[in-house]
Order: sequence, then C-alpha cells, then structure tokens
Amino acid sequence: MTPDAPPPPAVKHGSGLSERQKSLAYLTLMVALVLEIVDVTIVNTALPVIERDFGAMAAQAQWVAAGYSLAFALLLMLGGRLGDSWGYRRLFVGGVGGFTLASILCGLSGSPDQLIAARVLQGSAGAMMAPQVMALVQVLFEPLERVAKLAWVGVIGGLSAICGPILGGLLIHADLFGLGWRSVFLINAPVGLFAMVVGWRLLPDARSSNARGVDLAGTLLFAGAMAALLVPLVRGADFGWQAWHFALLAAAPLLLALVWRRTRARAARGTAALFAPELFAEPQFALGLAIALLFGAATGGFLFVFAFGAQKLLGYSPLQTGLLHIPFSVGVMLGIAFLGRKLLMRRGKGVLVLGAGLMALFAGGSLGWIGCASALASPWAWALPCLALAGTGMGMTTGPLTPVMLARVDTRHAGAASGLIKTVQELGMALGIAVVGTAFFAGAPRGQVGAVWPAIAVIEVLLAACLLLALRLPARLFPEHDA
Repeated sequence: MTPDAPPPPAVKHGSGLSERQKSLAYLTLMVALVLEIVDVTIVNTALPVIERDFGAMAAQAQWVAAGYSLAFALLLMLGGRLGDSWGYRRLFVGGVGGFTLASILCGLSGSPDQLIAARVLQGSAGAMMAPQVMALVQVLFEPLERVAKLAWVGVIGGLSAICGPILGGLLIHADLFGLGWRSVFLINAPVGLFAMVVGWRLLPDARSSNARGVDLAGTLLFAGAMAALLVPLVRGADFGWQAWHFALLAAAPLLLALVWRRTRARAARGTAALFAPELFAEPQFALGLAIALLFGAATGGFLFVFAFGAQKLLGYSPLQTGLLHIPFSVGVMLGIAFLGRKLLMRRGKGVLVLGAGLMALFAGGSLGWIGCASALASPWAWALPCLALAGTGMGMTTGPLTPVMLARVDTRHAGAASGLIKTVQELGMALGIAVVGTAFFAGAPRGQVGAVWPAIAVIEVLLAACLLLALRLPARLFPEHDA
C-alpha cells in the first residue's frame, strides 16, 4: 500500500526487539490496517440511517462515502514521502491519532456537512497512516520473515474490505449504548488509542536514508483536478446543472494535463515528483491502471447502490443488508484466494476477462433483483447466487490485477508503482460513488428515493470498458512466459 518501497532503513531490522515485541508491533500495524480499510466500506450500510436521521440530501450521502476515499487517494503518495522524510513511526502514530480524532468527530457530528468534513479528515489521516504499515514491516523483519508477514497483510486487507458492510450492519443492529449509526465511527476510538500507545512504545524510529522530499504544489494541483471532476458529478443534479458545473468539468482535464507536465519536468530534473512518469512507458502497466480505475468505479458504485437500495427501496434493516453481503464476500475470497491465483499463470488475461464478465452479469443481476423486488416482492433468496457470482468475478479481477500490472515494472519502481495502483483504486471508488450514485438518485421518478436501472446501465458501461481493456493486454503477461 505504500507509495514508495523505502530504501534500506537507517536502523537494523527489528531494532533489538524480542520476538514477542515484534509480534505485538506487527499486530498493532494490522489493527491500524483494518481500521483504515474497514472505514472505506463500513459506512455504506449506515448511510440510509444517517440520511434519515439528518434529513440529508442524496449528494450529501454520496459525499459521506466518497469524501473518505477521495481524501485518502489524493494524499496517499504524500503520506509515503513524508514517512521517508520524517520517520515511519512518527507518521504512523500521528496518522492513527488523526484517524481516531476524526472518527470521534464523525460519531459526534450534528449535521451532514459536519460528518462530511470529519470523513474527509478521516481519509486524510488514513493516508498518513497507511503507507507506514508496509514500510515498518520491512524495518521490523528480515527479508525471509517478510514473506509470510506480507502475505497476511494481503489476506487481512481483503477480508477487512469485504467485511465492512457486515460489521456496519451488526453494530447498528446492536445499538451499543443507544448510539445507533454513530457506533460505526466511535468504535474506532479505543482501538486507535491502543494502536497509538503500543505503536509509540514498540515501533522502531526509522526513516529512509534517501528521502526525496515532496511535491506539495503538485499534490494540491492534483487535488484541485479531482475536485473539479467530482463536485459537479455529485452536486450537479441537485442544483440543476448550472454553468459553473460545466466550467469545472471542462477545467478538470486541463488541470490533469498541468499535473502531467509538471511531474515530467520535475522527474527530468531529478527533484521530487508526484509519481514516476516512466511507469507509463510500460503498456501493460498503463492498461492495468486504466482497468483498475474503471473496475474500482464499478465496484465502488455497486456496493454503494446495493446497500442503499436494499434499505431504501426494499425496507431491509442495516443488519439484513449487512448479512446480504456475506455471499458476495465468500465469492470475493474464492475468486482471490483460489480461482484467480490458480488460473492466472495458465489462462493469463482470460482470468481478468472472465472476472469482469462475471461481475458485469451478476452485479447487474443483484441490483436488478432490488429493482424487481421493490415492484414484485420477489424472494430475497434469488439474490444470493447472483451476489456470490458477482463477488467471485470481483475477486478474479482484483486479485490478479496487481501482479499483472507489476509483472514488467522495473524493480526500482516497484514501490512507486504499488502506491500509484492503490491511489488509482481509491480514486476509482470515489468516482464510482459519484457517477453511479448520481445515476441512482437522479434517475428516480419524482417522489422516489432512487432507481437501480440507470445505476445498472452505468456499471455495465464501466465493466464493459474493463473487459475490452483486458482483451488488449498481451498474451504473455509475465517475463517467465517469454521463454
């Protein structure tokens, strides 16, 4: 998850810690990882309840979800650079502290705007915290020890993402201390405090021996480009698409062009750049990045609309909605852990094509069930196989996609490439919530809360584009195939 794989650290591996202390330090890192990832999806189950309690507009509900992913994505690479310069432990503990404070502010919010602001702060703090996890794993453990530790990072991260909606439904149903949806955020407080105390005591005080500084102006320019793109998409329908919406949309590609030009110029001079432009010279990486963006948008939009539609259109409780995610989660685990991994070396890009096809067919079927059930009272059991197969398609795509993108990237840029991949995935999530969510809300007849059919249409277009791009990948994905 880190934007840059750090150079050899300035301290010895483990920094003199006992095996028990290293295990506790690793557990602390995993706790923080779970906090950051779960909070991307846990809020989906709570959104209809939040909207009802606050009387919020549709666009505000979208920003509660998208604001976190957008802030996280925009600041992720900056967080990695700051960790290199200021020290991984300092940035980790500070990030956890900011995340904990923001979570408390989310739970205490008295209006939609306060909640949105707290979510943006939460995502920003998460971007400071998350890159340090991988960096500190490299500091704590010898190279051979890292293999199992990094494998668990992937497993725990994947489980956290797919279990977020389920956990959200359980917490709201439990109604701890009468807090309702606020417990979804306030539960982070004691966990975050634990991570801060243990992290400061046990994590080594290491930093990069070759820190390259940060491009703060480039980061702000990139943030402005994304804001110019997303604000009109989310708020345009609510305000009747005024001239300033179109002006912002027109400005977005111009700002992105400026970001690209600035980054290339700084990289050529050897100064700190937002990302490594030479990564895009590898066609397989560039194609994979486009797939990651579109697939992230499709899945982010799907999960948002499914959780919202199940509650607002079908009247399901948050707990029932969370439990409906179980077959989807099982499918994701099957796709990542078994099918995608087993078939990738034998079937190559066919695995990604099949995964995107399954997701397109059965994600549409799952949302179509909501549309039919709201009109015809169709049995909920019909949705279970659709959700399981949609999850399998998601796992078969997301699991192999990162190794496919990194297969031909020079090892010198592996860390920067990984950070760029994570950034694009998070941007895709935010973009999907904006575009698919807007189609869901804006396509509803007057007096109704949403319509799944326009949302399905947008998701299918995104997934069809993923499928076509996957077909353009080379037949030989890995250097091992060249022989």
